[in-house]
Amino acid sequence: MLLSLAQWLQTLSPEFGFFRVFQYLTFRAVMAAMTALLIGLAAGPAVIRRLRELKIGQPIRGYGMESHLSKSGTPTMGGVLILLSIAVSTLLWADLSNRFVWIVLLVTLGFGAIGWVDDWRKVVNKDPEGMASREKYLWQSIIGLLAALYLVFSISESSNLRVLELFFNWVRSGFDVNLPPKAGLLLPFIKEVSYPLGVFGFVVMTYLVIVGSSNAVNLTDGLDGLAIMPVVMVGSALGVFSYVVGSAVYSKYLFFPHIPGAGELLIFCAAMAGAGLAFLWFNTHPAQVFMGDVGALALGGALGTIAVIVRQEIVLAIMGGIFVVEALSVMLQVSYFKFTRKQFGEGRRLLKMAPLHHHFEKSGWKETQVVVRFWIITMLLCLVGLSTLKLR
Repeated sequence: MLLSLAQWLQTLSPEFGFFRVFQYLTFRAVMAAMTALLIGLAAGPAVIRRLRELKIGQPIRGYGMESHLSKSGTPTMGGVLILLSIAVSTLLWADLSNRFVWIVLLVTLGFGAIGWVDDWRKVVNKDPEGMASREKYLWQSIIGLLAALYLVFSISESSNLRVLELFFNWVRSGFDVNLPPKAGLLLPFIKEVSYPLGVFGFVVMTYLVIVGSSNAVNLTDGLDGLAIMPVVMVGSALGVFSYVVGSAVYSKYLFFPHIPGAGELLIFCAAMAGAGLAFLWFNTHPAQVFMGDVGALALGGALGTIAVIVRQEIVLAIMGGIFVVEALSVMLQVSYFKFTRKQFGEGRRLLKMAPLHHHFEKSGWKETQVVVRFWIITMLLCLVGLSTLKLR
Protein backbone atom coordinates (compact mmCIF):
# COMPACT_ATOMS: atom_id res chain seq x y z
CA MET A 1 0.00 0.00 0.00
CA LEU A 2 2.72 2.47 0.99
CA LEU A 3 4.80 1.39 -2.00
CA SER A 4 1.99 2.32 -4.39
CA LEU A 5 1.48 5.63 -2.58
CA ALA A 6 5.19 6.43 -2.80
CA GLN A 7 5.26 5.63 -6.52
CA TRP A 8 2.24 7.86 -7.09
CA LEU A 9 3.82 10.77 -5.19
CA GLN A 10 6.99 10.48 -7.27
CA THR A 11 4.97 11.03 -10.43
CA LEU A 12 3.53 14.27 -9.06
CA SER A 13 6.75 16.18 -8.49
CA PRO A 14 10.55 15.67 -8.46
CA GLU A 15 10.47 16.95 -4.87
CA PHE A 16 9.12 13.58 -3.81
CA GLY A 17 12.12 11.75 -5.24
CA PHE A 18 13.24 10.66 -1.79
CA PHE A 19 10.31 8.22 -1.80
CA ARG A 20 12.42 6.04 -4.10
CA VAL A 21 13.73 4.44 -0.94
CA PHE A 22 10.42 2.54 -0.78
CA GLN A 23 11.49 0.58 -3.85
CA TYR A 24 14.23 -1.17 -1.87
CA LEU A 25 13.15 -4.51 -0.43
CA THR A 26 15.61 -4.27 2.44
CA PHE A 27 14.22 -0.91 3.59
CA ARG A 28 10.62 -2.10 3.45
CA ALA A 29 11.57 -5.35 5.23
CA VAL A 30 13.12 -3.45 8.13
CA MET A 31 10.08 -1.18 8.33
CA ALA A 32 7.72 -4.17 8.17
CA ALA A 33 9.50 -5.82 11.08
CA MET A 34 9.42 -2.61 13.12
CA THR A 35 5.76 -1.98 12.31
CA ALA A 36 4.69 -5.50 13.30
CA LEU A 37 6.79 -5.30 16.47
CA LEU A 38 5.29 -1.97 17.53
CA ILE A 39 1.73 -3.06 16.71
CA GLY A 40 2.19 -6.22 18.78
CA LEU A 41 3.70 -4.41 21.75
CA ALA A 42 1.09 -1.63 21.66
CA ALA A 43 -1.95 -3.86 21.16
CA GLY A 44 -0.78 -6.73 23.36
CA PRO A 45 -2.05 -5.48 26.75
CA ALA A 46 -5.47 -4.57 25.31
CA VAL A 47 -5.80 -7.95 23.56
CA ILE A 48 -4.82 -9.86 26.70
CA ARG A 49 -7.21 -7.79 28.80
CA ARG A 50 -10.03 -8.44 26.34
CA LEU A 51 -9.34 -12.19 26.31
CA ARG A 52 -9.53 -12.21 30.10
CA GLU A 53 -12.81 -10.31 30.03
CA LEU A 54 -14.23 -12.90 27.63
CA LYS A 55 -12.86 -15.60 29.94
CA ILE A 56 -10.98 -17.21 27.06
CA GLY A 57 -8.66 -19.23 29.29
CA GLN A 58 -6.56 -22.23 28.34
CA PRO A 59 -8.02 -25.55 29.58
CA ILE A 60 -5.41 -28.07 30.71
CA ARG A 61 -5.81 -31.71 29.71
CA GLY A 62 -6.31 -34.07 32.62
CA TYR A 63 -3.46 -36.32 31.45
CA GLY A 64 -1.05 -33.42 30.96
CA MET A 65 1.92 -32.35 33.07
CA GLU A 66 1.02 -31.70 36.71
CA SER A 67 3.31 -28.67 36.74
CA HIS A 68 1.11 -27.08 34.05
CA LEU A 69 -2.07 -27.15 36.12
CA SER A 70 -1.25 -23.69 37.44
CA LYS A 71 -1.49 -22.39 33.85
CA SER A 72 -5.18 -23.25 33.63
CA GLY A 73 -7.15 -20.12 32.85
CA THR A 74 -4.26 -18.25 31.22
CA PRO A 75 -5.69 -16.36 28.21
CA THR A 76 -5.29 -18.27 24.95
CA MET A 77 -5.98 -17.38 21.31
CA GLY A 78 -3.19 -14.81 21.55
CA GLY A 79 -2.26 -15.85 18.03
CA VAL A 80 -4.86 -13.30 16.94
CA LEU A 81 -2.38 -10.63 18.01
CA ILE A 82 0.33 -12.21 15.83
CA LEU A 83 -1.92 -12.50 12.78
CA LEU A 84 -3.17 -8.94 13.19
CA SER A 85 0.39 -7.59 13.36
CA ILE A 86 1.52 -9.64 10.36
CA ALA A 87 -1.48 -8.76 8.21
CA VAL A 88 -1.40 -5.01 8.88
CA SER A 89 2.37 -4.74 8.44
CA THR A 90 2.38 -6.83 5.26
CA LEU A 91 -0.48 -4.86 3.70
CA LEU A 92 1.31 -1.62 4.51
CA TRP A 93 4.79 -2.46 3.23
CA ALA A 94 4.46 -5.22 0.62
CA ASP A 95 3.80 -4.86 -3.09
CA LEU A 96 0.12 -5.79 -3.16
CA SER A 97 0.31 -6.73 -6.83
CA ASN A 98 2.61 -9.63 -5.94
CA ARG A 99 0.88 -13.01 -6.23
CA PHE A 100 3.09 -14.78 -3.70
CA VAL A 101 2.33 -12.28 -0.94
CA TRP A 102 -1.37 -12.93 -1.33
CA ILE A 103 -1.16 -16.73 -1.44
CA VAL A 104 1.00 -16.83 1.71
CA LEU A 105 -1.27 -14.33 3.47
CA LEU A 106 -4.42 -16.28 2.51
CA VAL A 107 -2.97 -19.62 3.61
CA THR A 108 -1.86 -18.06 6.91
CA LEU A 109 -5.25 -16.55 7.63
CA GLY A 110 -7.02 -19.71 6.45
CA PHE A 111 -5.13 -21.92 8.86
CA GLY A 112 -5.60 -19.25 11.50
CA ALA A 113 -9.38 -19.50 11.00
CA ILE A 114 -9.22 -23.27 11.55
CA GLY A 115 -7.23 -22.72 14.73
CA TRP A 116 -9.67 -20.04 15.88
CA VAL A 117 -12.61 -22.45 15.61
CA ASP A 118 -10.60 -25.13 17.42
CA ASP A 119 -9.64 -22.77 20.26
CA TRP A 120 -13.18 -21.40 20.51
CA ARG A 121 -14.61 -24.85 20.99
CA LYS A 122 -12.06 -25.57 23.69
CA VAL A 123 -13.03 -22.43 25.56
CA VAL A 124 -16.81 -22.23 24.98
CA ASN A 125 -17.50 -25.96 25.15
CA LYS A 126 -14.92 -26.48 27.89
CA ASP A 127 -13.49 -29.34 25.83
CA PRO A 128 -9.66 -29.55 26.07
CA GLU A 129 -9.56 -31.57 22.82
CA GLY A 130 -11.29 -28.88 20.73
CA MET A 131 -12.09 -29.60 17.09
CA ALA A 132 -12.18 -33.26 16.08
CA SER A 133 -8.97 -34.35 14.35
CA ARG A 134 -10.75 -35.52 11.21
CA GLU A 135 -12.59 -32.22 10.82
CA LYS A 136 -9.42 -30.23 11.41
CA TYR A 137 -7.43 -32.25 8.85
CA LEU A 138 -10.27 -31.94 6.33
CA TRP A 139 -10.15 -28.16 6.36
CA GLN A 140 -6.36 -28.12 6.44
CA SER A 141 -6.34 -30.45 3.44
CA ILE A 142 -8.72 -28.24 1.47
CA ILE A 143 -6.57 -25.15 2.01
CA GLY A 144 -3.34 -27.08 1.42
CA LEU A 145 -4.55 -28.62 -1.84
CA LEU A 146 -5.92 -25.33 -3.18
CA ALA A 147 -2.60 -23.64 -2.42
CA ALA A 148 -0.69 -26.52 -4.04
CA LEU A 149 -2.78 -26.39 -7.23
CA TYR A 150 -2.10 -22.66 -7.53
CA LEU A 151 1.61 -22.84 -6.72
CA VAL A 152 2.36 -25.71 -9.11
CA PHE A 153 1.78 -23.38 -12.07
CA SER A 154 2.59 -19.99 -10.52
CA ILE A 155 6.23 -20.88 -9.79
CA SER A 156 7.10 -20.30 -13.44
CA GLU A 157 4.38 -17.79 -14.40
CA SER A 158 3.89 -14.24 -13.12
CA SER A 159 0.36 -13.73 -14.45
CA ASN A 160 -2.69 -15.15 -12.69
CA LEU A 161 -4.44 -15.42 -16.06
CA ARG A 162 -1.53 -17.46 -17.35
CA VAL A 163 -1.71 -19.69 -14.27
CA LEU A 164 -5.38 -20.32 -14.92
CA GLU A 165 -4.65 -21.06 -18.57
CA LEU A 166 -1.98 -23.60 -17.63
CA PHE A 167 -4.38 -25.28 -15.22
CA PHE A 168 -7.03 -25.74 -17.94
CA ASN A 169 -4.37 -26.94 -20.40
CA TRP A 170 -3.28 -29.50 -17.81
CA VAL A 171 -6.86 -30.77 -17.44
CA ARG A 172 -7.46 -30.86 -21.20
CA SER A 173 -4.20 -32.71 -21.82
CA GLY A 174 -5.26 -35.57 -19.59
CA PHE A 175 -3.19 -34.31 -16.65
CA ASP A 176 0.07 -34.53 -18.59
CA VAL A 177 2.11 -31.32 -18.47
CA ASN A 178 5.85 -31.00 -17.93
CA LEU A 179 6.99 -28.52 -15.31
CA PRO A 180 10.16 -26.39 -15.63
CA PRO A 181 13.28 -27.54 -13.72
CA LYS A 182 12.78 -24.80 -11.12
CA ALA A 183 9.63 -26.65 -9.97
CA GLY A 184 11.65 -29.77 -9.18
CA LEU A 185 12.89 -30.89 -5.78
CA LEU A 186 16.17 -29.17 -4.96
CA LEU A 187 18.78 -30.92 -2.86
CA PRO A 188 20.81 -28.80 -0.44
CA PHE A 189 24.61 -28.78 -0.73
CA ILE A 190 24.37 -30.07 -4.33
CA LYS A 191 24.80 -27.63 -7.20
CA GLU A 192 22.28 -27.47 -10.07
CA VAL A 193 20.51 -30.72 -9.23
CA SER A 194 16.73 -30.78 -9.49
CA TYR A 195 14.57 -33.90 -9.38
CA PRO A 196 11.44 -33.56 -11.54
CA LEU A 197 8.24 -34.12 -9.61
CA GLY A 198 5.53 -33.65 -12.21
CA VAL A 199 2.28 -31.89 -11.42
CA PHE A 200 0.93 -34.61 -9.14
CA GLY A 201 4.25 -35.01 -7.33
CA PHE A 202 4.52 -31.25 -6.78
CA VAL A 203 0.95 -31.01 -5.49
CA VAL A 204 1.38 -33.95 -3.08
CA MET A 205 4.72 -32.65 -1.79
CA THR A 206 3.35 -29.12 -1.35
CA TYR A 207 0.31 -30.43 0.50
CA LEU A 208 2.48 -32.49 2.85
CA VAL A 209 4.87 -29.59 3.51
CA ILE A 210 2.14 -27.04 4.25
CA VAL A 211 -0.13 -29.26 6.34
CA GLY A 212 2.79 -31.07 7.96
CA SER A 213 4.60 -27.90 9.03
CA SER A 214 1.34 -26.44 10.34
CA ASN A 215 0.70 -29.41 12.61
CA ALA A 216 4.36 -29.72 13.59
CA VAL A 217 4.47 -26.13 14.90
CA ASN A 218 1.17 -26.75 16.69
CA LEU A 219 2.58 -29.82 18.46
CA THR A 220 5.68 -27.85 19.47
CA ASP A 221 3.60 -25.10 21.07
CA GLY A 222 3.41 -26.65 24.52
CA LEU A 223 5.70 -24.52 26.70
CA ASP A 224 6.04 -20.78 27.28
CA GLY A 225 7.91 -19.33 24.32
CA LEU A 226 8.91 -22.71 22.92
CA ALA A 227 7.34 -22.43 19.46
CA ILE A 228 7.40 -18.71 18.72
CA MET A 229 11.17 -18.13 18.80
CA PRO A 230 11.98 -21.01 16.40
CA VAL A 231 9.26 -19.65 14.11
CA VAL A 232 10.97 -16.24 14.19
CA MET A 233 14.39 -17.76 13.41
CA VAL A 234 13.23 -20.13 10.68
CA GLY A 235 10.99 -17.47 9.14
CA SER A 236 13.86 -14.97 9.08
CA ALA A 237 16.13 -17.52 7.41
CA LEU A 238 13.47 -18.24 4.79
CA GLY A 239 13.31 -14.50 4.19
CA VAL A 240 16.98 -14.62 3.17
CA PHE A 241 16.23 -17.43 0.72
CA SER A 242 13.29 -15.42 -0.63
CA TYR A 243 15.55 -12.46 -1.29
CA VAL A 244 18.10 -14.65 -3.08
CA VAL A 245 15.75 -16.58 -5.38
CA GLY A 246 13.83 -13.40 -6.16
CA SER A 247 16.99 -11.68 -7.41
CA ALA A 248 18.21 -12.55 -10.90
CA VAL A 249 21.76 -11.59 -9.91
CA TYR A 250 22.07 -13.43 -6.59
CA SER A 251 20.20 -16.52 -7.75
CA LYS A 252 22.48 -16.90 -10.77
CA TYR A 253 25.61 -16.36 -8.68
CA LEU A 254 24.56 -18.87 -6.02
CA PHE A 255 23.09 -21.40 -8.52
CA PHE A 256 19.52 -21.09 -7.29
CA PRO A 257 16.47 -21.04 -9.57
CA HIS A 258 15.27 -17.50 -10.22
CA ILE A 259 11.62 -17.11 -9.22
CA PRO A 260 10.42 -13.60 -10.14
CA GLY A 261 8.39 -12.04 -7.35
CA ALA A 262 9.59 -14.38 -4.60
CA GLY A 263 11.77 -11.64 -3.12
CA GLU A 264 8.67 -9.79 -1.94
CA LEU A 265 8.13 -12.57 0.61
CA LEU A 266 11.00 -11.01 2.55
CA ILE A 267 8.44 -8.41 3.65
CA PHE A 268 6.10 -11.09 5.01
CA CYS A 269 8.98 -12.90 6.75
CA ALA A 270 10.13 -9.66 8.36
CA ALA A 271 6.61 -8.91 9.55
CA MET A 272 6.35 -12.43 10.96
CA ALA A 273 9.63 -11.96 12.83
CA GLY A 274 8.53 -8.62 14.29
CA ALA A 275 5.11 -9.95 15.29
CA GLY A 276 6.70 -13.05 16.81
CA LEU A 277 9.11 -11.03 18.95
CA ALA A 278 6.28 -8.80 20.13
CA PHE A 279 4.26 -11.87 21.12
CA LEU A 280 7.29 -13.34 22.91
CA TRP A 281 7.28 -10.25 25.15
CA PHE A 282 4.01 -11.51 26.63
CA ASN A 283 4.55 -15.25 26.09
CA THR A 284 7.88 -15.60 27.88
CA HIS A 285 7.79 -17.62 31.11
CA PRO A 286 5.56 -17.21 33.02
CA ALA A 287 3.31 -16.57 30.03
CA GLN A 288 0.61 -13.91 30.18
CA VAL A 289 -1.01 -15.35 27.06
CA PHE A 290 -0.79 -18.45 24.84
CA MET A 291 -0.94 -18.27 21.06
CA GLY A 292 -3.28 -21.26 20.80
CA ASP A 293 -4.02 -23.14 17.59
CA VAL A 294 -5.06 -19.90 15.89
CA GLY A 295 -1.40 -18.84 15.96
CA ALA A 296 0.46 -22.14 15.78
CA LEU A 297 -1.46 -23.60 12.82
CA ALA A 298 -1.23 -20.31 10.92
CA LEU A 299 2.49 -19.77 11.45
CA GLY A 300 3.32 -23.35 10.54
CA GLY A 301 1.26 -23.09 7.37
CA ALA A 302 3.04 -19.85 6.47
CA LEU A 303 6.50 -21.40 6.88
CA GLY A 304 5.54 -24.37 4.72
CA THR A 305 4.08 -22.20 1.95
CA ILE A 306 7.11 -19.91 1.83
CA ALA A 307 9.48 -22.89 1.73
CA VAL A 308 7.61 -24.33 -1.26
CA ILE A 309 7.70 -21.04 -3.15
CA VAL A 310 11.44 -20.58 -2.67
CA ARG A 311 12.00 -24.29 -3.40
CA GLN A 312 13.61 -25.06 -0.03
CA GLU A 313 11.41 -27.82 1.35
CA ILE A 314 14.34 -29.94 2.53
CA VAL A 315 16.12 -26.94 4.03
CA LEU A 316 12.91 -26.14 5.95
CA ALA A 317 13.04 -29.63 7.45
CA ILE A 318 16.65 -28.96 8.49
CA MET A 319 16.13 -25.51 9.98
CA GLY A 320 12.83 -26.54 11.56
CA GLY A 321 14.36 -29.72 12.95
CA ILE A 322 12.77 -29.07 16.34
CA PHE A 323 9.32 -29.05 14.74
CA VAL A 324 10.10 -32.24 12.82
CA VAL A 325 11.38 -34.09 15.89
CA GLU A 326 8.43 -32.97 18.00
CA ALA A 327 5.98 -34.27 15.38
CA LEU A 328 7.89 -37.54 14.95
CA SER A 329 7.95 -38.07 18.72
CA VAL A 330 4.14 -38.00 18.80
CA MET A 331 3.82 -40.28 15.78
CA LEU A 332 6.29 -42.81 17.16
CA GLN A 333 4.77 -42.72 20.64
CA VAL A 334 1.25 -43.37 19.34
CA SER A 335 2.35 -46.04 16.84
CA TYR A 336 4.48 -47.89 19.39
CA PHE A 337 1.70 -47.77 21.98
CA LYS A 338 -0.84 -49.23 19.54
CA PHE A 339 1.60 -51.88 18.31
CA THR A 340 2.57 -53.09 21.79
CA ARG A 341 -1.06 -53.09 22.93
CA LYS A 342 -1.92 -55.34 20.00
CA GLN A 343 1.10 -57.59 20.55
CA PHE A 344 1.19 -57.80 24.33
CA GLY A 345 -2.28 -56.68 25.38
CA GLU A 346 -0.82 -53.63 27.12
CA GLY A 347 0.38 -50.43 25.50
CA ARG A 348 3.99 -49.38 26.13
CA ARG A 349 5.69 -46.04 25.59
CA LEU A 350 8.97 -45.06 23.96
CA LEU A 351 9.03 -41.71 25.75
CA LYS A 352 7.95 -40.75 29.23
CA MET A 353 5.49 -38.38 27.57
CA ALA A 354 4.95 -36.92 24.11
CA PRO A 355 5.60 -34.48 22.50
CA LEU A 356 9.35 -34.57 23.13
CA HIS A 357 9.51 -31.42 25.26
CA HIS A 358 7.30 -33.11 27.88
CA HIS A 359 9.66 -36.09 27.93
CA PHE A 360 12.49 -33.80 28.98
CA GLU A 361 10.29 -32.18 31.61
CA LYS A 362 9.50 -35.64 32.99
CA SER A 363 13.24 -36.32 32.98
CA GLY A 364 13.87 -33.43 35.35
CA TRP A 365 14.53 -30.48 33.07
CA LYS A 366 12.90 -27.21 34.07
CA GLU A 367 10.55 -25.62 31.57
CA THR A 368 12.92 -22.71 30.88
CA GLN A 369 15.80 -25.16 30.31
CA VAL A 370 13.83 -27.04 27.68
CA VAL A 371 12.76 -23.84 25.94
CA VAL A 372 16.16 -22.13 25.80
CA ARG A 373 17.99 -25.32 24.76
CA PHE A 374 15.51 -25.89 21.96
CA TRP A 375 16.08 -22.28 20.88
CA ILE A 376 19.84 -22.87 20.76
CA ILE A 377 19.39 -26.02 18.69
CA THR A 378 17.13 -24.16 16.26
CA MET A 379 19.71 -21.38 15.93
CA LEU A 380 22.39 -23.92 15.01
CA LEU A 381 20.07 -25.64 12.52
CA CYS A 382 19.22 -22.31 10.90
CA LEU A 383 22.93 -21.61 10.46
CA VAL A 384 23.31 -25.01 8.80
CA GLY A 385 20.39 -24.19 6.51
CA LEU A 386 21.83 -20.77 5.61
CA SER A 387 25.17 -22.38 4.83
CA THR A 388 23.51 -24.14 1.88
CA LEU A 389 23.40 -20.75 0.17
CA LYS A 390 27.14 -21.03 -0.57
CA LEU A 391 28.14 -24.60 0.22
CA ARG A 392 26.88 -26.17 -2.98
